[in-house]
Amino acid sequence: MPNRWFAPVSSARAEVVAVFGPTASGKSAVAEAVAGRLGTEVVSADAMQVYRGLPILTNQPPTPTRLVGIRALDEEMSVGAFGELAHGEIDALVDDRGAAVVCGGTGLYLRAALAELDIPPAVHPETRARVAREVDHDRHAAHLRLGHLDPAAAAAVHPHDRKRLVRALELAEEGASLVANQDRLWAGATRRPTVIVGLEVAPDVLERRIRERTETMFERGVVDEVRAALSGPVSRTAEKTLGLTEIAELGPDALEPIVARTRRYAAYQRKWMRRIPDLVLLDGTRAPGELADDIVELA
Repeated sequence: MPNRWFAPVSSARAEVVAVFGPTASGKSAVAEAVAGRLGTEVVSADAMQVYRGLPILTNQPPTPTRLVGIRALDEEMSVGAFGELAHGEIDALVDDRGAAVVCGGTGLYLRAALAELDIPPAVHPETRARVAREVDHDRHAAHLRLGHLDPAAAAAVHPHDRKRLVRALELAEEGASLVANQDRLWAGATRRPTVIVGLEVAPDVLERRIRERTETMFERGVVDEVRAALSGPVSRTAEKTLGLTEIAELGPDALEPIVARTRRYAAYQRKWMRRIPDLVLLDGTRAPGELADDIVELA
């Protein structure tokens, strides 16, 4: 039985190889092997690996990787800002080495690294706070106002979906649309000739890997790492790091909740992976070197 299938790709040589997969799928090892064969480096497309101070919790790679540990924990990071940084690193590697490898498990960050996204406009904090208060006071009235400002967004957002309702309203007040921007965010075009590979791992195998990796995190001292990190300020972006809240509240007893949450996140990543245009799926249980050989041949 074939262990992979290939999506149609251009016969032109790829300048960028992107490796995507759910957490614990082994994508970092595969990306490093590909980069070694191409004589280039890996650019991380992970929303939480950009932060310093949580190398164990965010599973930062042991080898030097671009866009890892570049922000303090009290700094915010947006998709737009990350995209600009990623474009700079990718362009520099392609110019200097002839190719770049992008590795990520954060779908939108991967997309930002590979494409020119039409990012929604920034919203002033006072506007966001005011809209949030409006939604919390009366969600149905807020949804009705959204219907007047942006009927398409109102049709796509449920009144009880607080987060999206707030975002849709604040964008509508800026003359933008949540729906229009989402359509563009999932467009298939890339900035440079690109091959995107997805690592497929069976759910039972992935769950075993997730548990083993989480146990290793605790053995390496992730509880002390989190406590040290939380002794200082943490940005709204950084505080979303998977496992941070659980360890802050439960300490060593957070292992099982983190395993459960990571399993749910991996399932979401697997669903997201299938939305990537022209994806090439490979068997993620194969050795990283074997996968790298196939990927280099494909690219």
